Amino acid sequence: MSSLFAERMGKTPRSFIRETLKVTECPDIISFAGGLPNPTVFPVRELAEVAKDVISDEGAAALQYATTEGYLPLREWVADRYAHRYGLSVSPDEILITHGSQQCLDLCGKVFIDKGTPVAIEEPGYLGAIQAFSLYEADFVPIKLEYDGPVIDDVRDSMEKKCRFFYGVPNSQNPSGVTWSETKRREVAGIIGSSDSMFIEDDAYGEIRFAGDIPTPVKKYIPDQVVMNGSFSKIITPGMRMGWVCAPKEVMTQLVTAKQATDLHSSILAQRIISRYLSEYPIDSYIRKITETYQKQCECMLNAIKKEFPDSVSYTIPDGGMFIWVTLPDGCSSLEVFNKALEKKIAVLPGIPFYTHGGGENTMRLNFSNSSFDQIEEGIRRLSEVLKTFTST
Repeated sequence: MSSLFAERMGKTPRSFIRETLKVTECPDIISFAGGLPNPTVFPVRELAEVAKDVISDEGAAALQYATTEGYLPLREWVADRYAHRYGLSVSPDEILITHGSQQCLDLCGKVFIDKGTPVAIEEPGYLGAIQAFSLYEADFVPIKLEYDGPVIDDVRDSMEKKCRFFYGVPNSQNPSGVTWSETKRREVAGIIGSSDSMFIEDDAYGEIRFAGDIPTPVKKYIPDQVVMNGSFSKIITPGMRMGWVCAPKEVMTQLVTAKQATDLHSSILAQRIISRYLSEYPIDSYIRKITETYQKQCECMLNAIKKEFPDSVSYTIPDGGMFIWVTLPDGCSSLEVFNKALEKKIAVLPGIPFYTHGGGENTMRLNFSNSSFDQIEEGIRRLSEVLKTFTST
């Protein structure tokens, strides 16, 4: 039967995260493996009221087919948000509503990638992007990450290799938690601005900041060479599966065509519910609630790590987002740690899938946003017991 399937399917990795989540669904397992928002802060009551009102007041329009570009008031909100938060001048015509920010990556794959097209991506890089671009048989060119962003020489080399775009997550990167410095943002913009390439700026975590000023988007430096995406999953709820892409008009024309061939349009009911929620409730107050919750969870995990982990283990200190990146001593296998940790009812995510050309064997990602303080402290204690069997203190 394998002869029935397209060749690309054999070259596309299954999502390690989704497969891992199947293993960790047992209620007695403390899981740091996923990337789930904290459900205790979801605006359940507010969304229930808004959904009822939308059905009552807008029933026929909310249940009908709609335009591919998306609900205009929602696109206007995104454009206004960019102006308010980042000082970006963006027209609603440059906004396309998508099924989560993940669909943006799929659409970029359709629009930009031919078989064998060189594509630059951070190392470690977001697993969802690696999977999405692998489906279109991209030739990945890794850009190593440092504590303050990408290695600039790697970015220059990738442009010399004629990469069609560089995909990156400048704010609280998934999986590393790294936020690019302003210097790195300007340098990357200068390099890409001097090329025929594009930058795919994934801003899924840009609103979830614990400290510091709001970083400048790369898009502000080179607006005509950046496709920027965002997600309502991180600032409202993931179950709605709503995100957006912001792109120059020439690119937007291609993205709209690709989306029409994919699903015609994103759920207009979900769009109208989100739009009305945004018009009736103060989103900044809710985002502060999310951010304060995640910051406390992050601090709890960092304190537990500092107390429990062997000194030979290093880790990032994120200023936002949902993840901490852990590096074990050379020769220590995170896959072996994963298996041993499961025996102690604790789940982590090995770093190997975040690398496109091998590597990451001694790294792992920890999620802090979907665990209680007690779970974090107990989970890190159990994990430290495992790590001490593999490492020297």
